[in-house]
Amino acid sequence: MSIRIDQSLCTGCGLCRDVCPGGLIRQDERKKAFIPEPRDCWGCAACLKECGYGAIRYFLGSDMGGQGAYLVVKDEQGCLHWQINKNGLHTHIRVNKKEANIY
Repeated sequence: MSIRIDQSLCTGCGLCRDVCPGGLIRQDERKKAFIPEPRDCWGCAACLKECGYGAIRYFLGSDMGGQGAYLVVKDEQGCLHWQINKNGLHTHIRVNKKEANIY
């Protein structure tokens, strides 16, 4: 599993960089996020959960659907919209941020 950052969607907020436990995410001179060595990604998905702009794609391993499947998260009015894309098919999961950690 690894991440890819779409700089055209990146707002330069730096939140993904701040939450990366491995310190793998950097920002360029325009403040756009990038990861110099994607293969070093641990797959924790902290950056994915923090980016509400859909700029980070998390490519899934074969044990999670793999074969080109990826996950994107967008933050819309207090809800996270998780979208899994595989072969042109989309699966959506809606998570209420206020209730996500209540158990």
